[in-house]
Amino acid sequence: MDKVNPTLRDLFKQLGLPCKDADIHAFIEHYKPIPETIKLHEMPSWTTAQATLLDEAIKNDSDWSYVADALDTLLRM
Repeated sequence: MDKVNPTLRDLFKQLGLPCKDADIHAFIEHYKPIPETIKLHEMPSWTTAQATLLDEAIKNDSDWSYVADALDTLLRM
């Protein structure tokens, strides 16, 4: 799914996760706060494919990087 300016919902779809607003909120509440010492893609809850997508999105500054950064911020609040 290549999309300019993807949303958090789009990211969850891409990760193969439930993507209704309530699902996203529940995911964030369940996993936050993640320690500052680990990177988003290092969370143990990710599959290898999910972790790779998040890592590459940020490293490559892809269209997904903005929304991956937003998820990272939400999980650290």
